[in-house]
Order: sequence, then structure tokens, then C-alpha cells
Amino acid sequence: MLKNRLLLADLLSRHPEIDDIELQPLVVIAGLPRTGITHLHNLLAAPPTFRTMPYWESVEPFPVPQEAGIEPDPRRTRMDVAVSVINTVMPHFALMHEMTTDHAHEEIQLLANDVSTMLFETLGDVPRWRDYYRAHDQTPHYEYLARQLKAMQFLRGGRRWLLKSPQHLEQVPVLDRVFPDSIVVFTHRDPVPVALSMIAMITYSARMHRSPVPVEQIADSWIDRLDQMLTALVRDRDTIGPERSIDIRFNDFMADELGVAERVYGLAGEPFTEEAGTAIAGYLAAHQRGRLGNVETSYEMFGLNEDSLRARFAPYVERFLN
Repeated sequence: MLKNRLLLADLLSRHPEIDDIELQPLVVIAGLPRTGITHLHNLLAAPPTFRTMPYWESVEPFPVPQEAGIEPDPRRTRMDVAVSVINTVMPHFALMHEMTTDHAHEEIQLLANDVSTMLFETLGDVPRWRDYYRAHDQTPHYEYLARQLKAMQFLRGGRRWLLKSPQHLEQVPVLDRVFPDSIVVFTHRDPVPVALSMIAMITYSARMHRSPVPVEQIADSWIDRLDQMLTALVRDRDTIGPERSIDIRFNDFMADELGVAERVYGLAGEPFTEEAGTAIAGYLAAHQRGRLGNVETSYEMFGLNEDSLRARFAPYVERFLN
């Protein structure tokens, strides 16, 4: 994080014109993990319509001066090694969330560069950080995100950014304040199985730094956190009107993936060309649901009760899924 901040500061000192770049209206996907958010992001990223960041670029967005222009890019080579390590030490992680060097990744890594993001909550038990983060206005950190996007566009081109992150669910007013013309796509799915799947992913990865893994503690903590995020979304969803936003239910998305892509293009004012349709169809053919396998979960695994979970998430379900 510090390295990326220093590299950005150096780049801006040499190219102050970066701050004059005007970002075109962003297309932003906001939804919980397991709601199709990553699939939709990568599906829309298949054609060259939007500027996205591959995983390697999200982690190292700015090259060190001595590596600038080197091919193959050393940042990408380092990510190849990192992904290999992930697959070795967590061989089942790909069943829950496939990680590759070049997949379109979310901007939560960029938000981490300004030390303000939900990412840290997924990496460890940090209740004091969570409370600090939630108590502070995230506007300046989203403004720093915008500055990074301009610098990345300066370095590697692109016309219009396509972003996605679950974090935006509880930052809708901030997102709208910093990116006032953005198009926002909200993804929705029954939050109960979503919670079980997300907790499975977090407890599995916790094996890397905790022994024994306090499964029920992690589950309780994340049920609270998801409830906070969805409560914020219910409260703030109408901050962005229907002329700039859309709600996509998971089942509708799975039933007509190409049709959903065309709806997003239409809302964004982008022509859904034959080239775009062909690229998206090619992505879908190569990324069929469940091709890597599935992970089974249960309430008992995490010490949870279905009735209490459904009662907890009822306001969200009533608003977006009934």
C-alpha cells in the first residue's frame, strides 16, 4: 500500500496533467459476494468497451520507474507466482472464488492504498478497525480512488471505467457524491445462502493465519456485518434514481445472462454491437456455472439458525426480492 502511494505521488509529480483527466461516467456493479457480481463484472469486461483492471494491475497499479515499459510486465509475472501460491496453499478456494492473473478485479485493492476499505475485515479479526472505518466519511478515500483511476488510465489507456465491489452497498451516497454521473448496477440474491457461502470462504482462508479457526465467532461477526451493509442499502438505495441505476436479481441474471448484459449496456448508453455480443458469448461458453465444482454448506457448520437469519435479513428481502 505504501509503495503504491509513493509511486503514485512520484508519477503525479512528473505528470501533473493527470489531475486534468476527466473520467467518463463510471459503470459500477455493487452487490454481495455470491450474487453474481464477479461473473457479471468479467462478462461485461469481455469486450473492449470498458476499461477494467486485471488482478495484477489492481495489486500493483503503478510500475516502479526501472520496470516501466518492460515486457513481459514484471508485475504480471509476480502475480503469476502469487496466484500459484494461492492455489497451492488453498486448493479449494477456486471453488468459491476463482483467482487468476488476468481476470477483471475489483477496486477494493485501490481503496486499500488509502488505508480505508472493507478488505482488511476479510483478512483478519479487526473489530476496532471495522468500527473506525464505519464511523468515518469515506468521501476523501473515494476521491483518492478517482485519482488512481485517472493515473491508471494515463498509463495504460482506456475510455470508460467498469468497476465493482461489495463495499459500495453501504457507500451509495459517497459513490454518488464522488462519481455523480455513474451508472450503478445492484445485484441481489437470497442473503441467507449468500451468507453461508461467504462465511465458508472467509473461514477457509482464515486457516492461513489462525489456528484453530473460530468458525462460529467469524460467522456471528459476518452476519452482523452483512446485516449492516444490507440495512444501509435499504436506507440509501434511492439516492441514485432509475435513470442511472438498475437492480438485477440473481435468478433473472442466470436465466438470461446475455440479456442482462444488453440491459446494462442500454442503461450506460453504450451500443451493444455484434463484437460485444460475440465477446460476451465467448466468455459465457468458457465460464459455465459450476465448471470447477461446488462447496456444500450448512447452518450447522457455522452454528447458525435459518429462522433467525431470515428474520434478520427480512427488510432487505422485502425490498428487493419479493
